[in-house]
Amino acid sequence: MTDRGFTLPDAPARALYRQILHAGGRIRIADIPPEDAETVQSLLDLGLLKPYVSDGSLSAVNPRSVTARVGADLRAAGTRLLRQADELPDLLGDLVAAYDSAPRDHGCTGSTHIVEGAENIRHRISQLSEDLLHEALSLHPGGARPADAADDILDHARRFLGLGGSIRTLYESGARFDPGTVLLAARLTELGCHIRVAPFALPKMMVFDRTVAVIPAGADAAAFVEDPATVAFLAEVFENYWRLAEGVNWSALADTPTDLATPEQVGPLLARGLTQRAIATRLGLSERTVAAHIARLRELYDAETLFQLGWQMRGTRNG
Repeated sequence: MTDRGFTLPDAPARALYRQILHAGGRIRIADIPPEDAETVQSLLDLGLLKPYVSDGSLSAVNPRSVTARVGADLRAAGTRLLRQADELPDLLGDLVAAYDSAPRDHGCTGSTHIVEGAENIRHRISQLSEDLLHEALSLHPGGARPADAADDILDHARRFLGLGGSIRTLYESGARFDPGTVLLAARLTELGCHIRVAPFALPKMMVFDRTVAVIPAGADAAAFVEDPATVAFLAEVFENYWRLAEGVNWSALADTPTDLATPEQVGPLLARGLTQRAIATRLGLSERTVAAHIARLRELYDAETLFQLGWQMRGTRNG
C-alpha cells in the first residue's frame, strides 16, 4: 500500500475472484486466459490472490485479512500525513519569511503603498485575496461588473467561503440592470456571499481582513493602506454604506427577463436632480437609452423641459 490510498477491485476483478472461489479457491496459472491476465494481476496487487510457485497455482485470500492489512497501512499513512501537516509550517518557514519581506510596491509613503499599473494592481490584489483568512469587503461603483473576471471571482469565492470566510459586496443600483452582473451575483449569493445595492454613488474600495484597504490613487494607481486607524475608518465607511443599501433577490432577478430599465426606474433619479449623463452612469445604460425613457416621461407629465419634468416628478413624490 502507498500513501495514495487503496484502490478497490473493479467489476471484472470481483467477478474473477468469485469464479476462483466457485472452482475451489485455486486456479492453475496455465489455465488463465490471456485476456484475464491484467485482471489477475490487479487481484495479486490487492493481495486477494496469492501465488504458489511450487505447483504454478494461485490461491484466493480471505478478504478479511486484506481488510485488516490495508486498514493498518492506511491508518499508518494517515498518521504520517498528519505529522507532515503539523511540520509543514516549519518546513516552509524560510519561504514564508521571504514572501513577507518581498517588495510589493513601486512607491511607499508611511504605511501606504502605492502600486502603479493595472497588471501590478491586479497581482497585488490577487496576493491579498489568497492571504485572506476571515473577511472581504468591497465597494464597486458603476453598473456592470467585468464579464471576463467572472470565473476567477467565482473560483476564489468558492475556496474562501469553503474555509469559513465571509464576503460582503456593494454594487450601485445599475448593477441590477446588467444581465451578466445579475447572473454573477446570483451565483455568488448561492455560494454564500452577501451582495446589496446602494441607491447612490459609491467610491471604489476593498478591505481585506480589516488589515489592508485598497483605494484609488490616480488614473492608473492604487493605494494599499495598512495603517490600522485608517483601515478601521474605511471599514466603518463600508458599514455605513451597507446599512443604507438594499438587499436584492439575485436568483429571482436572474430568472426574470428584463429590458434593462424602464421610465419608472429612471424617474426617481431624475426627481432627485441627477442629470441625464449621471442617470446613465448610475444605471449602466447609454445616454441614448436614458434619453428615450426621459422622452416618455416628458410626454406622460406633459413637461416641455427637463427641469420642468424633474420639478413635477419631485412634486409627485412629495405629494
